[in-house]
Amino acid sequence: MAMHPNTTNTTTRREFMGRAAALGVGVMAAGALPARAEDAAPLRVGLIGCGRRGTGAARDCIRATENVTIAAAGDLFPDALEEGVKKLRTLGKRFTATPETCFSGWDAYQQVINCDVDIVFLCEPPGFRPLHLRAAIEAGKHVFMEKPAAVDPVGIRSVLASTELAAQKGLCIVSGAQRRHQPSYQEILRRIHDGAIGEIVSAACYWIGDYDYYPPVERQNGWSDMEWQIRNWNYFTWLSGDHIVEQHLHNIDVINWALRSHPISAVGMGGRSQRTGPEFGHIYDHFSVEFEYPGGIRVQSLCRQNKDTYRRVGEHLVGTLGTTNPASNISGPNAYRFEGNQANPYEQEHADLVAAIRSGTPLNEGRDLAESTLAAIMGRMSAYTGQEVTWDWALNTSTLDLTPPAWEMGPLPVPPVAVPGVEQLV
Repeated sequence: MAMHPNTTNTTTRREFMGRAAALGVGVMAAGALPARAEDAAPLRVGLIGCGRRGTGAARDCIRATENVTIAAAGDLFPDALEEGVKKLRTLGKRFTATPETCFSGWDAYQQVINCDVDIVFLCEPPGFRPLHLRAAIEAGKHVFMEKPAAVDPVGIRSVLASTELAAQKGLCIVSGAQRRHQPSYQEILRRIHDGAIGEIVSAACYWIGDYDYYPPVERQNGWSDMEWQIRNWNYFTWLSGDHIVEQHLHNIDVINWALRSHPISAVGMGGRSQRTGPEFGHIYDHFSVEFEYPGGIRVQSLCRQNKDTYRRVGEHLVGTLGTTNPASNISGPNAYRFEGNQANPYEQEHADLVAAIRSGTPLNEGRDLAESTLAAIMGRMSAYTGQEVTWDWALNTSTLDLTPPAWEMGPLPVPPVAVPGVEQLV
């Protein structure tokens, strides 16, 4: 991302996106298309975001595939890049990146994309994802895109445009919504769509637990507002989308998949009960949202990140002939329990991506991820403001864009915790 993280040079959002688009077009004009569809030809991955999820995705890909290497890596922060590369070196000969193909700074993402790579992994904080996806697709690269797709409606529109461009170019986009690559979900959703529980009349989805595996990052002396927020990205809406978007999206995505649709409206509420310190940024720690889907189907969505509380993660659907936990079983006259091979979905998503590239049959999950992400964003916007949010308004009218005014290491005030009735729909 060519300036050093501590530089004071200012780049406006308009200038930054304009340069990115120009660079992407330049790569395409040079003919740098990754057309290695033959089974025996190697595929090279460029990793953007060298944190826990990025290095994890790289390891998952290497475990699941043959003749694929990690050939380039980039991160905004030099220390994160160094730590990530140290972890990636444990992949042995499958890690082929050199000092010349490892980058840090604000343009690290573009430097990785400009390398001789076939697939780009987007594993940076979600607030950067629409910009990075656009640059990768314009450069003619296949993409593995972590979830969520974006953090606001403006970002969703960008992702949808990039998804369409990928389809026109015959490029693959596989998302980190890994349940879509999990055999039990695939089989049970197939049965649901074949009528195993009859007509679906209601549903619920849950991510009730804690986020103790991503504790807040303590601010260090010398860190600007921008640096601290990016390093502590889970707790700022402009970077994570809040946990309903960043985490609970998985469950909302399953509901969209089961209903083969997206919600038409959302009414939500939420707040902060345990997270009261500044280290938790300004996000909520619990949400309750009622989504309405076509046909009058109501879906209850519950998510919470509180310590020492009851936990439940999953989905439940009720039909006219039975019910289902789509991760494992169906109850009713068409009762069924999945007992097949439960492949690791975090690895299978990469195997499916590579298989699609090698076969020349594009696999594009960009729209599915964008629609599930927008549903989650609608729930957050409704809870923050206390207003009903409709799909049509969020997709076509909302001007909410959480992108900072400039990409620079400097002041960036933290918005106050949203108060329903005070926070306005934008």
